[in-house]
Amino acid sequence: MGSLFVITVLIIIFALVFDFINGFHDTANAIATSVSTKALKPRHAIILAATMNFIGALTFTGVAKTITKGIVDPFTLPNGSIVILAALIAAIAWNLITWYFGIPSSSSHALIGSIAGAAIAAAGISHIQWSGFLGIIAALIISPLLAFGMGYVIYSIIKVIFENANLAKTNRRFRMVQVLTAAVQSYAHGTNDAQKSMGIITLALLTNGYLSVNEVPFWVQLSCATAMALGTSVGGWRIIKTVGGKIMKIRPVNGVAADLTGATVIFGATLIHLPVSTTHVISSSIMGVGTAHRVKAVNWGTAKSMVITWIITLPISATIAGLAYVILSFFMI
Repeated sequence: MGSLFVITVLIIIFALVFDFINGFHDTANAIATSVSTKALKPRHAIILAATMNFIGALTFTGVAKTITKGIVDPFTLPNGSIVILAALIAAIAWNLITWYFGIPSSSSHALIGSIAGAAIAAAGISHIQWSGFLGIIAALIISPLLAFGMGYVIYSIIKVIFENANLAKTNRRFRMVQVLTAAVQSYAHGTNDAQKSMGIITLALLTNGYLSVNEVPFWVQLSCATAMALGTSVGGWRIIKTVGGKIMKIRPVNGVAADLTGATVIFGATLIHLPVSTTHVISSSIMGVGTAHRVKAVNWGTAKSMVITWIITLPISATIAGLAYVILSFFMI
């Protein structure tokens, strides 16, 4: 029982570390457009994002419940605690690697791939809940495509409405609107991303017998919301530079269209209890807006590098998690 308690505590600590890293890794996407257009000063943008992420994280728990039951069955998975710990270590490692190189990779892909990889290493591929797992993967694939299409449509509509407007006045007004859209997008991010760590901690509590029902305790919700808010307060300048300037040159009107698109898709996924990649959604919405503005406005070289990273995240994080499980099991079993 003593060792089980220690492993549970380690899982909680690593889950909060993952949430903290998620804060400066993924939240940077939510404020990148408003910072790049100077609608918000970096410090103000970070304070706004941290506050709205915290509020968003306290609002919903449906995505957390999907994480706990959608990928593996916590009650039949052998060495479930070590599987969860290995998954967290792998997801954290991949997040730090992509953050270091300024690549807006998906924390969601990393975490889900890591859970699957560690579970396969522990018990084989038969222990994956394929219906839930494939449903989550489908959401992760469809959401950026939807964001790209919505970004294209929303910006096209805005372009028609303001076709004859004074450019300077329009940009000034949209810069003001960006403060609101950045807040909404940060809130949406909190409603979806913070729940992934909540789901991991709840999964560990269920697996180890500290929880009998699939409900997220309030202390888990509060601690994950706090960890993400603190991570957000650190900032993620490498990611901001990529999302805010290297995909396309963003003007206030582009930023508003991209923010509205990203917030709508992310919040819609939260309402139907599906984890999506906020990184993929926000980056894809910017690409959609850029394509509607002018195809050549998008830096397709940067976009290509990002897409390649998105594709390789699942297999690489799964492999790292599998290796982490082997190493941990050598010392803990």
